[in-house]
Amino acid sequence: MTLTPPTIPSRMDEIRAAYNRNPRQMTVQLARELGVGEVEVIRALPAGMARELDVSRWEQIIRSFEALGKVHVIVTNGSVTLEAFGVFGNFSTFGQYFNVQTKDLDMHIRPAALAAAFAVEKPGHMDGINTLSFQFYDTAGAAAFKVFLTFGGKAPPPEKLAMFNEMRERFAIGG
Repeated sequence: MTLTPPTIPSRMDEIRAAYNRNPRQMTVQLARELGVGEVEVIRALPAGMARELDVSRWEQIIRSFEALGKVHVIVTNGSVTLEAFGVFGNFSTFGQYFNVQTKDLDMHIRPAALAAAFAVEKPGHMDGINTLSFQFYDTAGAAAFKVFLTFGGKAPPPEKLAMFNEMRERFAIGG
């Protein structure tokens, strides 16, 4: 698996400056505006907002989502954004796919295409209240899928914040 090369420092500064002008902007929109992979926007977020996870532990990370209860899952490609609300579970593998098949979610993930993962805490685009999410990126730097524990509207409940923080530390690179 080959991930897009890391952004050179001057480009990273440009991305960070653009983010700082509007921290509520969706990272996918900022990436399109700047002509970079969304993963580069995530990497340029201010310190403490995004923690890179050990993507080689993708299965453990995804299986840990089951304990989170109902979450907001977003998948975006060049034409469509699909949002689903549900719980992770009923995991299986078939060929190249790792499957999540519950009453609410029916996902077929190709783990070989996952190149980066992050735990992200940033202001929501609608109201500026912090969102908590786990985000996976493909080898081209585009989002594969995002799992939101909170999506703005109100501060995260203490138990969700505690679970997010524990998972962020447990799956962090070097963690």
